[in-house]
Amino acid sequence: MPTMNNTRQGIGDADIVQSLEQLYPVLNHKHYTPGWHKARPSLWQEPHTPYTPRQWRYAEARNLIDQAARWIGTEQAERRNLLMFNPVGDNDYASLPNLVSAYQMLCPGEHARAHRHTPNALRLILDAQEEVYTVVDGVQLPMEPGDVLLTPGWTWHSHFNNGKHDACWIDFLDVPLVHRLESMFFEPHPEHFQAVEEAPVTSLLRFSAADQQALLDSAPDVEGVRSVRLATPSMRTIALTVHQLQAKASMPMRRDSASRMFAVITGGGRLQVDGESFACQRGDLVAVPIWKFHQFIADTNTRLLQVSDEPVQKTLGFFREETAK
Repeated sequence: MPTMNNTRQGIGDADIVQSLEQLYPVLNHKHYTPGWHKARPSLWQEPHTPYTPRQWRYAEARNLIDQAARWIGTEQAERRNLLMFNPVGDNDYASLPNLVSAYQMLCPGEHARAHRHTPNALRLILDAQEEVYTVVDGVQLPMEPGDVLLTPGWTWHSHFNNGKHDACWIDFLDVPLVHRLESMFFEPHPEHFQAVEEAPVTSLLRFSAADQQALLDSAPDVEGVRSVRLATPSMRTIALTVHQLQAKASMPMRRDSASRMFAVITGGGRLQVDGESFACQRGDLVAVPIWKFHQFIADTNTRLLQVSDEPVQKTLGFFREETAK
């Protein structure tokens, strides 16, 4: 008998189908999708996302995490934090597709043990009094209200509260992005405690409230709004911008192909996102998904921290922006 051509070997059921309707289940069984017969589109005219605009209130979170502290300490948990997740499908972690935020608290005398991981992280300090600090690769950095502290990926980091009052802050990380890329590595410090090697007056890893003010003072005032991009060369996936608005001033209504979160450092106002209005006070956070028109309007003199995945979009050449007419 003649030998079957190698190009025909393994076709099996495909030899006996008599119509497209019969071919489709065979293709599915063999893990093929015919491009002309997809169950859902793979291309669309502009970005769309299942993620929705979402607000988390600091007053509410602080009450909940205070209660949790009655039973959960840093001995039981790697970090005592409340992750802010966007209720999309079965998601219980990410705030936005590439970013996650969390409220974290340290009680007096507690130490959040040292570890390191692939994701980049940063913190906006909300409440901290005496002797609260973080250590990043042996560098001790104060944690004071309004500070923005960086923890670049794969740096050892731990937190200490040697004072007499609770300390709270907001964490921001690109963990969801790392999950998508499947490039997660995590390592606990072998000694739990990280030795302090230096305690510099200034550091590229800390933007104090005073540092931010100096940068803002040198930025142009555009109808009562000053904005400055913080220099974060050690973090390639996250962009940080500080905005300062005079009372009654408003930012332009705009949208772009990045996801972002706004956290209120001081003051308050309203963040409008695609027709929704979120009243925001100190410590509150609002997630703005991709390609959603958004605008902040200040009720009082206000400072905001904006955290976005813009560098990822720009590096890949996907970034676009648009201002409302």
